[in-house]
Amino acid sequence: MDSHQFDSHKLVFFFGDGEAEGDATMKNLLGGKGANLAEMTRIGIPVPAGFTISTEVCTAFYKNNMENPRNLYWRVEAALGQVERVMDSKFGDPKNPLLLSVRSGARVSMPGMMDTVLNLGLNDTTIEGLIEQSGDRRFAYDSYRRFVQMYGNVVLNVQHDRFEKRIERLKEETGKTQDTEITADEWKQLVADFKLIVEEETGGQFPDDPMDQLWGAISAVFKSWMRPRAEKYRELHGYPSDWGTAVNVQSMVFGNMGDDCATGVCFTRDPATGDKRFYGEYLINAQGEDVVAGIRTPQQITLEGKKIINSNLPAMAEVMPKLYGELVAIYRRLEQHYRDMQDMEFTIQSNKLWILQTRNGKRTTKAALKIAVDMVQEGLITKEEAISRVDPKSLDQLLHPTLDPNAGKTVLAAGLAASPGAASGKVIFTADEAEEWAEQQDEDVILVREETSPEDIHGMNAARGIVTSRGGTTSHAAVVARGMGRPCVSGCSAVKIDMADQSFTVEDIVIRKGDWITIDGSTGEIMKGKVPTREPALTGDFAAFMGWVDECRRLNVRTNADTPDDARVARRFGAEGIGLCRTEHMFFEGDRIIAVREMILAKDETGRRKALEKILPMQRGDFEGIFREMKGFPVTIRLLDPPLHEFIPHDKKGQKEVAASLGTTLGEVKERVEELKEFNPMLGHRGCRLGITYPEIYEMQVQAIMEAACKLVKEEKFTITPEIMIPLVGNVKELAFLKERCVTVCERVMASFGVPLTYLIGTMIELPRAALTADEIAKEAQFFSFGTNDLTQTTLGISRDDSGGFIQEYVGKAIFEQDPFVSLEKNGVGQLVRMGCDKGRLTRPDIKLGICGEHGGDPDSIDFFEKVQLDYISCSPYRVPIARLAAAQVALNNGNGKMKKEEKK
Repeated sequence: MDSHQFDSHKLVFFFGDGEAEGDATMKNLLGGKGANLAEMTRIGIPVPAGFTISTEVCTAFYKNNMENPRNLYWRVEAALGQVERVMDSKFGDPKNPLLLSVRSGARVSMPGMMDTVLNLGLNDTTIEGLIEQSGDRRFAYDSYRRFVQMYGNVVLNVQHDRFEKRIERLKEETGKTQDTEITADEWKQLVADFKLIVEEETGGQFPDDPMDQLWGAISAVFKSWMRPRAEKYRELHGYPSDWGTAVNVQSMVFGNMGDDCATGVCFTRDPATGDKRFYGEYLINAQGEDVVAGIRTPQQITLEGKKIINSNLPAMAEVMPKLYGELVAIYRRLEQHYRDMQDMEFTIQSNKLWILQTRNGKRTTKAALKIAVDMVQEGLITKEEAISRVDPKSLDQLLHPTLDPNAGKTVLAAGLAASPGAASGKVIFTADEAEEWAEQQDEDVILVREETSPEDIHGMNAARGIVTSRGGTTSHAAVVARGMGRPCVSGCSAVKIDMADQSFTVEDIVIRKGDWITIDGSTGEIMKGKVPTREPALTGDFAAFMGWVDECRRLNVRTNADTPDDARVARRFGAEGIGLCRTEHMFFEGDRIIAVREMILAKDETGRRKALEKILPMQRGDFEGIFREMKGFPVTIRLLDPPLHEFIPHDKKGQKEVAASLGTTLGEVKERVEELKEFNPMLGHRGCRLGITYPEIYEMQVQAIMEAACKLVKEEKFTITPEIMIPLVGNVKELAFLKERCVTVCERVMASFGVPLTYLIGTMIELPRAALTADEIAKEAQFFSFGTNDLTQTTLGISRDDSGGFIQEYVGKAIFEQDPFVSLEKNGVGQLVRMGCDKGRLTRPDIKLGICGEHGGDPDSIDFFEKVQLDYISCSPYRVPIARLAAAQVALNNGNGKMKKEEKK
């Protein structure tokens, strides 16, 4: 649409004197601030009159080469006339001037990201009217100075410190230390000096005409929507740039006209803890920014707040008891009206209370849970509404140790926030040493590597946290760390590792082996030394809230777990089974790696089977432990997937150790390594291809699975349905070949134990051809588990371990909406998942369908999995609560929530 053709739309919305042309439902058009100003006006809250320019005008502004639509001008002038009538003053009038604030207002709160101008309308003529109105010449010139400074910075792009340095120079010249000591004449001189600064910096004069000032401020607010800080904020929170911002033009009220004036910010409940107590700060004789700028020490609003912080300064309840009572009545009314905790801004001018803003207050996750639970118990909201109000991703704050927010820290570098939580430890550069220091010396260690591999699993498990200089958020280090609940910072290219020197550098700072560092996997920061952390505490509110969550969701939530410890953690977080148990990680533990390498180096099947006999009891013990932890819940075990070369060292020293341990020669080891070498291992001799080439490997694993299950069923009366998953199938003939051998082993084991057991054999759908031919594969498979990590790689032709260097460029340039390894790419990969589901059900209507890639813990992806009606999602243990909450939210959004079904009956 041509941005000049807006006649069919209302662009400007007035509010004031109990009437408003908008309401709280119009946030997309009026922004959150504008919609709430209109709503408060409608319900009789004292709000200074004003008008809102809609977000559609912002969109038009950018389509029209950053110029306002022509038909906006008369509409703004008409709305301004309404404001003048309500406030009984006139914009630009020398005797009775109306002064304005101009603020941004997107549909979601973006605090501090966009621009504001206050006291607009002042010039050398209207200042006399403000002096007469207020009777305070110093206040008037202070307001004028603030306006020129703010307008010069926000609208005319003059650096803020140019003005601040001039104020500091005045203080030095006059021997003053506080702004409050500066006289009216001195503020007047600073106004003139500030205008000269503007002229020096811009080459033009500061605008004196109030209408020119207004249009400059309106355009500046629109321009602030695309400022780098606002763009970064939207990127971090996933907000699209085409939303645009509204502009709120509102009558000024002053909290700095004397001791019967004040300004403040308050919350209807404590935003840190969620406690039901009125909470906030105020200042007498101050403007709004003074409360948050730290120039003056703010005072508590309530007596309770004063006691909590042990303040000697009088509370508002003591100094202004009548106005405090009015504020209490308003906050209670607003919380009841919006049915949520409110963040309010207010100003008192000449003993009259004005509410400048209300919005749903930002809060910690702990507070969000408590407020949601309390409001349900108070009858203010329903359980479904409570569930919708907590961001699933924010639950990470409760599940991992976090840095003490009051502790000091020295940040060395920042990488990718790959696995949440915080940890301190001594720097170690190899997995072996990490395990040795942790187990034998009882040291806390941070494993620092260029990248990790499955062979590092023992060191990763021993470490308190992991840092890699390469790799993305779905790299091996990131995926395994999340599964273990270890904090991880990945892809930190600023960290330059020198293995020979056993150190890493960040610019000119050297960190050596044994030095302490702290990492925050929730922010990606790496810090020097030890920073205190706080352990998570899953409160009663958490348990109650998650109980409601489980009542609502349709999708079952399993976990990806490779050890009994992983399974135990996942069950504590509410996992309903295991969707992926990766057997290769077990191969690296203890003495079994020797037997695995013996199997790989064997020259024939007889030698391989001899080595596999040594591994069999170890694998059986692993599976028994996992089945025991998951008693009564399904367990899907993936047979060996990675190529064999990953189990043999590629360096000479490691190969010598292998040769010595197996009684063979270095030459034979090197020869076997060369035979196994692949140029593209991800698409090489792995997965079911290993099982077809060496059937004895899969036979041993299936035997171990079934013997563990049969033993527990027979001896301890367990109910177990093992799910045996064959990886990387692309052709139904591969699955048929391996399934026949698996069934033979299963039947033999059951016969030997005398235990009839139901078991399932299925496959991972991780290749495009598997999805395209899912109807054929379903003839042999009793379940599909979509391995979306590899399916994304093979569909997009992008290696997840090598994409870190460019994937954010793709996101930044809007080629991808999000990192496809973090959130499912729905148009391509998602369509293959949908096709696999549809084709699989066509052949086998009762086929079980799940997903075990990292996307199983991503709320945006879970919405898609609900829509294609998967039976379960599976994710790392520490993401299970996130997945549970996301599954409940998408079920409610799609009409599949159990609570909604009960209401419909």
